[in-house]
Amino acid sequence: MDKVIRRVHGDGGKYTNELIEQIFYKYFDNELLRKGVDSAAFPVKEGSMTFTTDSFVVRPIFFPGGDIGKLAVCGTINDLSVSGSKPLYLSCSFIIEEGFSIDILEHIVNSMAQQCTASKVSIVTGDTKVIESSGQNGIYINTAGVGVVQNNYMIKTIEPGDSIIVSGNIGEHGTTIVVDRFNMNLKGDFKSDCAPVYEIVDVVKDYFPYIKIMKDPTRGGLATIINEISTYSGLGVKLIEENIPISKEISAINDMLGTDPLYMACEGRIVLVVKEDKATEVLTAMRTLDQCRNAAIIGNFFMTEFPVVYAENYFGGKRILNMFDAEMLPRIC
Repeated sequence: MDKVIRRVHGDGGKYTNELIEQIFYKYFDNELLRKGVDSAAFPVKEGSMTFTTDSFVVRPIFFPGGDIGKLAVCGTINDLSVSGSKPLYLSCSFIIEEGFSIDILEHIVNSMAQQCTASKVSIVTGDTKVIESSGQNGIYINTAGVGVVQNNYMIKTIEPGDSIIVSGNIGEHGTTIVVDRFNMNLKGDFKSDCAPVYEIVDVVKDYFPYIKIMKDPTRGGLATIINEISTYSGLGVKLIEENIPISKEISAINDMLGTDPLYMACEGRIVLVVKEDKATEVLTAMRTLDQCRNAAIIGNFFMTEFPVVYAENYFGGKRILNMFDAEMLPRIC
């Protein structure tokens, strides 16, 4: 087999099929995929199903804690999970630049396969296109996924007093990408939080009647997702700054860069809005998972004429957290 991707690998002939057999079938192998038809057919369960899609252009394609392949699988699993769903099947399309290393492609595909196996989902259909080299990433990935809604989950009306829970330390993915992209060579125990969040959703599914909404704080970070929820609800949000879990390393790096970790992307966290009198129970359930050992109740909603989000520090000082309206860090996912 060739050592690099050539245009003929995207032509649909002998070399495309060689790539499919020796790379994609090798790692993604399952009965539905092996049928080789234009679309995967699978049984539909009773109740509601969810469908999502996302594209991944992260630079660099390998980073501490993950790579573009793992990120693509986790990102789609997570979009399904925060919709109250059990992820089932994924599609995967690759856009690969001519000259891209097949060994690196195989490494990425293997990473995706390992994450699929760990998360009990299957990639059942896909596509590959080859384009001219641009001297950039060399590879871009689109994934889509379907899942089945559990315990009749649905988004509910948010009310004054409802609590906000975040499942763990924030800002780790975005900060890691900055450090790695610019070869900052900083010391410290930090890496992307890239991980599937379905296990978190599964452990709180008995509390779905009291969970108003779940979101994953990716691009724009915690502050942006809280602003989105505030706008949706028409309510204000008060965050208790000292309750927001941020590691010392991530805080120090952002201080050095002049950036705010509240706006840095996460790729393995959930924000939940929970009925006030059930928040402690939900938090206790979440903390049974190692992934949620730093989960915390970080704020609540209040009545206001206009939706506003602010963070209050330990001595009562307040600062407004607006929706981010500038380019902070492109291509973090």
